[in-house]
Amino acid sequence: IHIRVEIMPECPGGQDALNRFLVRNIKYPLLAQENGIQGRVVCQFVVNSDGSIVDISVVRGVEESLDKEAIRVIKSMPKWTPAKHKGKAVRCYFTMPVTFRTK
Repeated sequence: IHIRVEIMPECPGGQDALNRFLVRNIKYPLLAQENGIQGRVVCQFVVNSDGSIVDISVVRGVEESLDKEAIRVIKSMPKWTPAKHKGKAVRCYFTMPVTFRTK
């Protein structure tokens, strides 16, 4: 599994599409929302050479319900454009923050 590649994996449609996906699909846990719990959950996962996402883990969590929701929403993402190294698709680690903010 690569850490550094020539072209990093990308969500279809780029960063804007990823942000829209997260906004539409995150279900803020009610108890966390009621208690004003917010913050950024940092997750790491592997984007396979076919674009599928596997091995999701929380690198830096906030609170259990927010951590679980971040993992759930990442699992639900469509296949990504895989990383490329020396012209071919490769498996690659990707680290992504998921921010939870009360309004």
